[in-house]
Amino acid sequence: MTIATSLVLFASIWAIAFFMVLPFGMVSQVDDGEILPGSPASAPANPVIIRKVIITTICAVIAFAVIWPVLHYKVITLEDIPFLTPPATE
Repeated sequence: MTIATSLVLFASIWAIAFFMVLPFGMVSQVDDGEILPGSPASAPANPVIIRKVIITTICAVIAFAVIWPVLHYKVITLEDIPFLTPPATE
């Protein structure tokens, strides 16, 4: 696995984790009681994006540390997954 492939893998894991972490602890402006003029009522009152980026990075590093060796050392290949390999024709 090349460095570029590893970076793309990490970026993909990070993006998926970020979208999973974004809704955690979200309080809308309606729930908070203060709606800023010109913003939708469902907008977050205090998004704390930096905290979510840090949590996402920690989760992505852990997931990458598990997935990378499996792909790099070919612990599991497509031939190991029976429903992904086409049946043999004779």
